[in-house]
Formats: sequence, C-alpha cells, structure tokens
Amino acid sequence: MAPKKPEVMEKMKRDEKSRLDILIVGAGLGGLGAAISLLLAGHTVHILESTSQIAEVGAGIQCLPNSSRTLISWGMEDMLAPFATRPKQCNMIGWKGQKISHMDFHEYQAEFGTPFWDFHRANLHQCLLDRALQLGATVETNARVVDIEFPSSATSENRATAILADGRMRTADLIVGADGIHSRCREMLLGREDPPILTGDLAYRLLLSTERMMEDPELRGFVEDPQVNYWMGPDAHAVNYVLRGGKLFNMVLLVPDDMPAGATTLAGNVTEMRALYKDWDPRISKLLALCESVYKWRLCIRPGLDPTWSHESGTFTILGDAAHATLPYLASGAGMSLEDGHVLGLCFARVKGRGLEERKRALSVYERCRRERTERVVQRGNVQQHLYHVHDGPEQTERDRLLRAFGEFNGKGKVSREEFEKRGLVEGEDPLPWRWGGVGKWLLMYDCERDVEEKWSKVETAARVQEPKNSEKFHI
Repeated sequence: MAPKKPEVMEKMKRDEKSRLDILIVGAGLGGLGAAISLLLAGHTVHILESTSQIAEVGAGIQCLPNSSRTLISWGMEDMLAPFATRPKQCNMIGWKGQKISHMDFHEYQAEFGTPFWDFHRANLHQCLLDRALQLGATVETNARVVDIEFPSSATSENRATAILADGRMRTADLIVGADGIHSRCREMLLGREDPPILTGDLAYRLLLSTERMMEDPELRGFVEDPQVNYWMGPDAHAVNYVLRGGKLFNMVLLVPDDMPAGATTLAGNVTEMRALYKDWDPRISKLLALCESVYKWRLCIRPGLDPTWSHESGTFTILGDAAHATLPYLASGAGMSLEDGHVLGLCFARVKGRGLEERKRALSVYERCRRERTERVVQRGNVQQHLYHVHDGPEQTERDRLLRAFGEFNGKGKVSREEFEKRGLVEGEDPLPWRWGGVGKWLLMYDCERDVEEKWSKVETAARVQEPKNSEKFHI
C-alpha cells in the first residue's frame, strides 16, 4: 500500500506534568530535524552546538521521496520550495559517455505522493534551523559537550547532565546525541573510543556557476533540462545535478582514498582531480575545466551499534551519523538522519507523563523502528560502492545488462516481484537502486507514522504480557 500524502503536523499542547526538557547535542541536519519533531510533540528543546556559529558546509544534497515526506509533514513545503530543484530523471552512464538506463522521477513521484528534491545543503540546513526556532527551540553556541553524567540507581532525579568544555553543565530529562560521524556522544555511550570505519573512497565536491556552462552547447542541456547523472567507471564514479533554480551545478567525484592518516577534509588539487577523469566522457573534462578550487572528504561508515543506541537509564540516545553513518551512494545519509529525528518525536508524542518507564518505552520503539532500516541502508550503500566501480569486463557487462533489463519496466507503474521473475529478474538486484527492482519499495515508500504505530502496538502488547511477571515492566 502506497503511503498517504503526509498531513502537516500541528504542535501538541502539554502541561508541566507531561512536558519533557530535552537537550540535543549538535545542530546539523539530524539534530535540527529531531528538534522540530520533538517540539511538535510538545516538549521543550535546547540545542547545544560546539561551533561559534551555526552553519552547514558541503554542496548538493538529494532528498528522496521518503525524506521530502518527512519535511512536508513538518510544515516546511512552502519554505523549502524556493530552494528546491525537481529533477526529471536519473541517468546511469558508462564512463566513456554511453547512456545505459534511466529512472523517471516524475513517474515514481506519482506513486509516492511526494517529490524528489535537490538542495544546496546550506539552504536545507537554514530552513530546518528557521523551523526549529519558529517552533520554540533555543540554541546555545560555543557549547562543546565533553562528558555526560547519567543518573545512578540511587538517584530519584532521572535526569542526565551534559558537561561542557568550559565546565558549565546542562541537565535534561533526555539528551539526544546528534553530533555526526565523529561522534563523541557515541563514545560516551560506549565508554570507549570508537572511530568510524574507512571505506577506501573519498569525495571531491565542487560547485560550478552555470553561466559559463550555458556558453557551451554540449553543456547547456545539463542546466536547461535538470536531471541527475551518474557516470560509472573503474574504481570511481561521478554524480552531478543542478541547484538553486539552475544557478549552480553540483558535482561529486568519488575516487580511491589517498588522504593522509587522521585527515577528514582537505583542500584538493584541481589538476590532480582532472587527471583522474581525463579519459572519461569528454563532457566531464569540460565541466572540470570550469572548476577553480575543490575540497575532498574522506568517506567513512558506522555499521550498527550493538546492543543499543540508548543508555539504560532512559535519559540518553543517539541518532543520525552518530549511530549509522553510510556511504553517500544511496543518497540516503541525511534522509536517515531526518527520519530518525521524526520517529523520535513521534515516539515522544505518545508519552503522557514524565515517568521513566514511559521514556524507556518511547526509546525502545524508536530503536525498533530505526535499527534494521538504517543497517540495510549502510549495507546497500556498500553494495553500490562495488557496482559503481567495477572495471570493464564480464562483471561490468552483466551490471549493464541488468540496468537495461530492469529499465524495460519504466513507465509501467509499480512492478510486482512476480513480474520481475517472469523476466528472469530478482527484485532487489537492480543496480539503479531507487527503482522498483532495487530498493524503492522499502526505502522510498517508508512511512514514519505507520512504522511507529505498528511498533508501538507490539511493544505495548509485550509490556502487558510481561507486567505480572516483572515489576520493572519494561527494559530498553
């Protein structure tokens, strides 16, 4: 069943007996998303940001229909519209320039009820910040959290305390760690160091002004007819799409990691970058000739965190890249962070009091909704890394055959597993991941509200069964 068109959420009204004080560590996309959802649930939210000013770095970001569904439900459609580009389709292209297959975004949007959006990351981030402030969030900068004190069994306070680098303390009923891939909050939960895992890839990210592109007949079409393009080649791939109503052109080049140990972001060498793609589609060389400077980012992942994302006290949890950072090859890292925040808010919308057991139950449902899904995203991102980077030969030939075979279903609406099997195809094996033959059915059709409803019902049933046997009633 396709998700219903999302309803815009109204802010819940609560009295002091049911309103929780919540601290969010980190003012990135995930932290701001969590703030919005928890504010809509009627709670008080204070955001701690380590930097001196709140700003987002980076370039383009793709928002798939599951992500735009969340943003629309937060009442952000009108504020985001001026900054959104709606690409017509996604093209899969061989590294020499031959088109292999495509996906019609508009066709899939008709099924999902929500759009594919492309943003400059800074615009999306600013809109999330504006919405959080509009709903009543307070923000504190220069507030780097270095430790968290959890309540002990001997205390009756049931509140956690964030300790800042300058010795100040901030106490709350719930602290949410949303401090990104190099998360200190994750390490505080684990009680040990836990660096992210290297993937062997890095990303060159660059933004081009489209004015000069419009002077070249071969490049003008990229601007006039906005589409998402993926070039796949040996050990590397390239992605590009238009931003800000055609004013900017976003490019991401994914190549083997050559950064020194310990580095995460460095200024890149433009000449070196161009050399990596000199034998590719000539249009890429033309585009890179317009680039004057570039940065490169080391790509890391964080597989699932066992056994839990939340502290046993029920006063602390984590979300986003701190819990499950993924490669960007499924265009779903930010989307998963936004979903995490939305689900967390939906769970705490069901809390009727300030009691610890209710908090624990909400955290349990939150994690049940998010753990398996985000682990699948990390795993599929790793699969795409391999598929996009195979060398010319039998494996590349088979990949391209599958792209074309699954592409034959374009324009036919939602396709069943049985229809694929009639053609000798296996659902899930489409190398263009967002189509029905890939992961479209479970990734793009996800409905946060429905998932929370289903999981909450199961947890409540389990709690009722356990209650006579267990005086503690419920555990995270």
